[in-house]
This record gives sequence, C-alpha cells and structure tokens, in this order.
Amino acid sequence: MNDIQEVDSSKLVSYIERIERLEEERKELGADVREIFAEAKGNGFDTKVMRQVLRLRKMTPADRAEAEFLRDRYKKLLGIEE
Repeated sequence: MNDIQEVDSSKLVSYIERIERLEEERKELGADVREIFAEAKGNGFDTKVMRQVLRLRKMTPADRAEAEFLRDRYKKLLGIEE
C-alpha cells in the first residue's frame, strides 16, 4: 500500500508542478498580449475593435454569418440599424 501512495504522490507532485509552470507561462503570455494592445493603442488603433476582430477570426464562417445575422436583427428590433 505504501508503494502505491508513493507512486501516486510523485505523480501528483509532477502534475501539480506542470500545471504551475503552465499557469506561469499563461500569466507571462497575458502580459505580452496586454503590451501588444498597448502598443497598438499608442499607434492609434481601437483595441476594442481589435478584440472583436480577433473573436471573429476564431469563428467558423457559418458561426460568423449567424452572429452577424443576429446582430443585424437585434439592431433592427432596437431601432438602431444604419
């Protein structure tokens, strides 16, 4: 029984350490992304729009078309269509 606990504990420590390393990398990447947005903003780009474009680029064409359709429909219902 002790052998199993030792193996499990070493595996657990390994998993925890790997997760901690990845979380640290994610934090560093987040800081890098914020820096890029700050640079873009400093050069006159609208970062809110950039974030919207990034979301759109992650979507499939079908999902993007559906989102655009719904957005236009909602705008029409609210009386704010162009």
